[in-house]
Amino acid sequence: MYLTKEVKEEIFAKHGGKAENTGSAEGQIALFTFRINHLTGHLKANRHDYNTERSLVKLVGKRRSLLDYLKKKDINRYREIIKELNIRK
Repeated sequence: MYLTKEVKEEIFAKHGGKAENTGSAEGQIALFTFRINHLTGHLKANRHDYNTERSLVKLVGKRRSLLDYLKKKDINRYREIIKELNIRK
């Protein structure tokens, strides 16, 4: 499994403040970005995996929604997470 409990805790500790803060927008965006990067690599090797492609599109939409929320609530946190994760836009 590519996404173990330890990896999740590390992501939330780095971006969410602490490992238990799984509800923070920054932590969730970082987790979605990790999963998106993994699925992108999978799709490069398996071009005809349409179910994974659909999952990837749904994840990107969820991340976009969280980014829009963060942009509306606190523009500085939005800019910081964009720069940290190297997300375009």
